[in-house]
Amino acid sequence: MTEEDLSLMVDQIMDVLTYPPIQKAALACILCGASCSLLSVFVVLMKMPLIGVSMSHAAFAGAVMGMLLGFNPFLCGFIMCLLAAGVLGPLSDRTDIAPENVLGIMFSFLMGVAFLGMGILTRTKAGALNLMWGSLLSLSDSDIAVLTVITAILLLFIVMFFKEIRYVLFNRKLALAGGVPERFIYYALLFLTGAVISSNLATVGGLLIFALLVQPGATALQLTYNLRHFFLISVAAGIGSCVSGLIVSYVFNLPSGASVVLMATTIFAAAYVFSPKRHRRKKVKECISYEYDKR
Repeated sequence: MTEEDLSLMVDQIMDVLTYPPIQKAALACILCGASCSLLSVFVVLMKMPLIGVSMSHAAFAGAVMGMLLGFNPFLCGFIMCLLAAGVLGPLSDRTDIAPENVLGIMFSFLMGVAFLGMGILTRTKAGALNLMWGSLLSLSDSDIAVLTVITAILLLFIVMFFKEIRYVLFNRKLALAGGVPERFIYYALLFLTGAVISSNLATVGGLLIFALLVQPGATALQLTYNLRHFFLISVAAGIGSCVSGLIVSYVFNLPSGASVVLMATTIFAAAYVFSPKRHRRKKVKECISYEYDKR
């Protein structure tokens, strides 16, 4: 690609940004990237990636059931996410079943409900497919408003309870022993995860959004130990993957949701390759091996 071709492409993108649907899509990308990336920190540090998978399928299952019953699919997806969060927290706390096993059971059940609903749908499945893969260019003003409100609530929660969140991320039992309301923090994060996922059904889609709940946090994990920096890097990676995915989908005429996920994976791969933490661990292993060989 020549410099002239690149300049022409940039001019075309700038012209496209003058259209309201594209402006809404760009704003939704920023909000989606920020909200999912903030939650990604918790998902990665608490080592519970199945939270994102289960919640995304809960939102998708609720939306499909809403379409079947003639109700608002996004509202039904939101309600299903809240129900899933309300079941997940107490079930994992009050039983001997490990949280990851509870998540696996819930994931398989919700996936079955979602695809059962897809099979029962007799009318066109285009709407359900949009819920699966997302459709950034068909967002309404109400979609943007809901995304804005939920992102603001999540950000406010993190700012207000940052110290308590830090203790919970380190160890829930030690946080409880130290007088931190760890159950409130944990349950609130579950409900906020459900709210964020259900509000983003139209952006990335119910089957792909869990990638944004894992990969930005995993990217930050490669680059820093500081929790504040962790949040900042995760948000930068999430917004960057969403915006660049939107650009790629426009330039190459590709599905927007899939493009966002692929860009998130690309950013993670770059962070992994250039990770100072990984190179530091490699040097430590080499030093240990060298000392062992000397003996």
